[in-house]
Amino acid sequence: MESPTAAEVTGGGDEKSGTRIAARTSVLDSLRGCGLSGVRIDKEELKRELLLPLYLRQAMLESIRAKDARAGVSRIRESSEGEGEKAPEGPMVIFVNSKSGGRYGPVLKERLQVLMGQEQVFDLWEVKPHEFVQYGLGCLEKMAEVGDICAKETRDKMRVMVAGGDGTVGWVLGCLGELSAQGRHPMPPVGIIPLGTGNDLSRSFGWGGSFPFAWKSAIKRSLQKAISGPICRLDSWNIIMSSPGGAKIETPYSLKLTEDCNFDQGLDMDGDMPEKVNCYDGVFYNYFSIGMDAQVAYGFHHLRNEKPYLAQGPISNKLIYSGYTCSQGWFFTPCRSDPSLRGLKNIMRMHVKKVNCSEWEQIDIPKSVRAIVALNLHNYAGGRNPWGNLKPEYMEKRGFSEAHADDGLLEVFGLKQGWHASFVMVELITAKHMAQAASIRFELRGGEWRKAYMQMDGEPWKQPIDKEFSTFVEIKRVPHQSLVINGE
Repeated sequence: MESPTAAEVTGGGDEKSGTRIAARTSVLDSLRGCGLSGVRIDKEELKRELLLPLYLRQAMLESIRAKDARAGVSRIRESSEGEGEKAPEGPMVIFVNSKSGGRYGPVLKERLQVLMGQEQVFDLWEVKPHEFVQYGLGCLEKMAEVGDICAKETRDKMRVMVAGGDGTVGWVLGCLGELSAQGRHPMPPVGIIPLGTGNDLSRSFGWGGSFPFAWKSAIKRSLQKAISGPICRLDSWNIIMSSPGGAKIETPYSLKLTEDCNFDQGLDMDGDMPEKVNCYDGVFYNYFSIGMDAQVAYGFHHLRNEKPYLAQGPISNKLIYSGYTCSQGWFFTPCRSDPSLRGLKNIMRMHVKKVNCSEWEQIDIPKSVRAIVALNLHNYAGGRNPWGNLKPEYMEKRGFSEAHADDGLLEVFGLKQGWHASFVMVELITAKHMAQAASIRFELRGGEWRKAYMQMDGEPWKQPIDKEFSTFVEIKRVPHQSLVINGE
């Protein structure tokens, strides 16, 4: 059965508020997301709302540099300022990825440091998010333990702004998520300055699809919204992967090599297990995909890194991406005499757990499907909504529920040949609906194939696959939810 057209699945009426995620594709939405409302924001007043007291800024930076949360605590004894200081209304730190998207990061970092000082604006390649979480926030917590009320209030009210693409935002959210695992509350909410190519996380929460560098006031407006904006919840998804053999894989920074693979024991693994297995663990927030879309993304990322002069902005990035898509033919593997070799069904099995169900169910993969996407938000590939806005009758027939960013479910769909994917991207039709899942397990075995392509939140990698032993990928929801500031 083919996927219904957009007309068949789209329902009328007003959309629900709250955490409902709507696709945002227009230029006007992008501009509105950056706060071009015409309201003048006083620079000095904004600084008073954002700027941490000097002794706290110095203490945090000292702890981060020393990689010791206690290193900066001495500042409370060295300075008498701590006794009378008050926490600002919206204490904030900003992470800037100088390599994101159009590589505008250095320009933005310079503007932000002029506004807020160097101690609150970090380049991600100089100060990693986990260092800020472990040592920066840890320093405030240590100072609060010895009676510093200003440090405690600053820690409790802290917000984080991320200037980068979806992968960068996911990196920071993942590190902040460790606070919940360690019982360190509250978790700071995150706002976004979109510097990437797709910026789907940014679109989903009202921060727009691109950042207008032609308007310096947009920076101040974004920061103002980050101080006062309402907070939304976002599901995060844990991915566990086992790969046979000893070869090291060049995975994204959000997917780390680990010692054990803690797969769900309710689903048996068929066949013999290899003597040596590499295990990986990571978190994503928007999507995970296998197939032709990941192959195109992989080629684009390598081309951009090899020839950075081609990537001068979001528009040029999208043009390069489109051109690379055409040159690759949107095929998962090179052309063979038998086109069916390009279908994922030849190398993969998929099981899912549906909502409120403890049993695994195998989902049939159509022969024509060449990419499978597990999507958490309604924004994919630069603001597209491939799942579609489904009619209640169709959802009831398929056993689907309305999709939300915090409903504990992933929407799983397939893309077929390039023409099908193209029509889906312009929303003339919807993608091939396959399942709504609370957990997913993919099993890949090579056959005639030697590699597959995967990506999570826009960060792709090339995955070797074996002819005799399977590669397993399991996705399940992380117990805690991330907090994202709504920028609308």
